[in-house]
Amino acid sequence: MQSLQKCLSLEADTKCLVIEPTYAVPDLLDDVRMGLLETPRSLPPKYFYDEHGSQLFDQICDTAEYYPTRVEDALLKRYANNIITEASPSHIIELGSGSSRKTRRLFDACTDLSHHCSYAPFDVCEPMLELAARELDVRYDWLDITPMLGDYHAGLNQLPVDIGTNLFLFLGSTIGNFTPDEARSFIQDLHHRMPEGDYFLIGVDRVKDTEVLNAAYNDSKGLTAEFNMNVLRVLNREVGSNFDLNKFQHRAFFNAAQGRIEMHLLSLEAQTVKLSALQTSFDLEQGESILTEISHKFQHDEIESLLLDCGFEIVRHYEADNQYFSLLLVRANQLIQTGLSRQSA
Repeated sequence: MQSLQKCLSLEADTKCLVIEPTYAVPDLLDDVRMGLLETPRSLPPKYFYDEHGSQLFDQICDTAEYYPTRVEDALLKRYANNIITEASPSHIIELGSGSSRKTRRLFDACTDLSHHCSYAPFDVCEPMLELAARELDVRYDWLDITPMLGDYHAGLNQLPVDIGTNLFLFLGSTIGNFTPDEARSFIQDLHHRMPEGDYFLIGVDRVKDTEVLNAAYNDSKGLTAEFNMNVLRVLNREVGSNFDLNKFQHRAFFNAAQGRIEMHLLSLEAQTVKLSALQTSFDLEQGESILTEISHKFQHDEIESLLLDCGFEIVRHYEADNQYFSLLLVRANQLIQTGLSRQSA
């Protein structure tokens, strides 16, 4: 197997290991062409996360209404020692790591247990990766960090995997941003990349009261609205569009029939938007919206069945006391059959 290597000393300018895509994925122009020039209109949520968008999301995580980060962090704090003891990882690989703020609970547990391992955060935002790596290097002098730059939507076959037990992380209920078919394909893709016996820790948001869900995506500070609007700034900068942010409104709601939160940008008036990089334009009617994100909410058995069907063994299912959120620690097992006994915390 290809081995992870530290790119440069993190005391110097931090550099990222670039992970080449397994297969071609649409670039920004492709996504704009497919998403905005056809109806219903949509954009992939990954374009939220330029440097400003990543900073906004970190601020959203601190709002009173946005419970997922707070509840997941509490679960990690409560069970981190158990997770590290159970998995005993030589290497931790985090997909969509962002600022790695919650992951520090696992590193704190490693410190408590005198268990040293390496860490490979994998994300699309290079400045955020470099900043997080420098901060972690200062806080955990024992931690060997290899930031990896790439898009996990482009497949994981090029992802370096070291010899020893690997613990893969996919936190923040990011799996909810996939359609059901995409979620299954992604988890199967990860399973195929994992040696048998490796561990996977995934965070999933649970179905709950609609008022709680709607409030989480409509915070009183307006940070989620600003985060949603930021994708228009990204397009104006990167594709030469002329979106007027004053002509759009953030709208987020729980779609009970689909079991998901939907985030939209609602056009407040009829307007024409130019896309200079594509040498074209498109018309939006008043009240027409652009779908910018979905966030599926899971039932207890729904996420377990998905993981079992993709070839994982459920090791532990950690639930918040109010059942708002789950962390599942699972093991890659080629021989696992759906219906084996499960252990719950």
